[in-house]
Amino acid sequence: MFINIYKQDKTAGALLGIIALISILVPFCNMISPVGSILHFSAYSVSLMGKYLTFALLGLSLDLVWGYCGILALGQGAFFALGGYAMGMYLMRQIGSRGVYGNPLLPDFMVFLNWKELPWYWFGFEHFGLAALMVLLIPGILAFVFGWMAFRSRVTGVYLSIITQALTYALLLAFFRNEMGFGGNNGLTDFKEILGFDIQSENVRGCLFLISGLMLIVAFLISRWVIQSKLGRVVTAIRDQETRVRFLGYRVELFKLWIFVFSAMLAGIAGALYVPQVGIINPSEFSPLNSLEIVIWVAIGGRGTLYGAIVGAILVNYAKTLLTGWAPEIWLFFLGATFILVTVFLPDGLIGFWQRRWQGRQS
Repeated sequence: MFINIYKQDKTAGALLGIIALISILVPFCNMISPVGSILHFSAYSVSLMGKYLTFALLGLSLDLVWGYCGILALGQGAFFALGGYAMGMYLMRQIGSRGVYGNPLLPDFMVFLNWKELPWYWFGFEHFGLAALMVLLIPGILAFVFGWMAFRSRVTGVYLSIITQALTYALLLAFFRNEMGFGGNNGLTDFKEILGFDIQSENVRGCLFLISGLMLIVAFLISRWVIQSKLGRVVTAIRDQETRVRFLGYRVELFKLWIFVFSAMLAGIAGALYVPQVGIINPSEFSPLNSLEIVIWVAIGGRGTLYGAIVGAILVNYAKTLLTGWAPEIWLFFLGATFILVTVFLPDGLIGFWQRRWQGRQS
């Protein structure tokens, strides 16, 4: 499959090959190389790079709706956080009596807040299968309900962006409340194991990294297939000439809805992979600023390319790691300046710039 993709699009093929190679080599070197070896990756480095891969998947999900459908959704972080909370609930149920208060049924924060019984919406999350299903269903259902109302009402442009951001902010305020039963301000943390394995072990971290890389590749391949299908071509036409597509008899709102729901599910998967690798999920993930950052990743990498979102997410977050460790107070200024410069001088992003240079050399 990689060979066919490489023949059609060498940039995409090369990027997928690099991701596959890194996804295999990093856990392998972490497990077999002795500590202190140049080939050894620390547990922190593996988790950090795994986080980058989940962010790349999140950027990919936004590129589907923004780059190909023209919907500038400023609430993608909400779907990411909901997927993370679904996985966090499963991980909290795995703690059992090993918590601080030793309660085999209630998580520590519920015991601290004097909850007498487990809320009904927590039941079943001790099973990984149900949790994995909820990772897809919860963001998908929210996206379906929200999209159905918005697209049928023909809300577009900046108004749609504003209400998606308002949705994210409403969820932020809701999850901050202790009465919601999701840990309030502190969120969900202190995870012990996943599928019976110690979540802090290097082998588990390596497996999570590998799964994140493979999921990113699978999501890219599925997204590429979707975009190249008839449905994808109609979605792209809606981005370019929505009125004309509607005049031709297509139910524009339905096409927008399915791509919006699909992207929300991808964001939920990214959140579910993110949580066990960073060890916490709290309401700050719903912050509207996070959703704005996702837009910047895609814009810098190059929207409407899929792999541009991957490149942008990894580069921006790597720069964030470096700058926040060196001079955290300048990070937001750097991010804003980079976004302005790219918008003015590289409207097609880094990938678009690279493609123009490559085509110029070939001609």
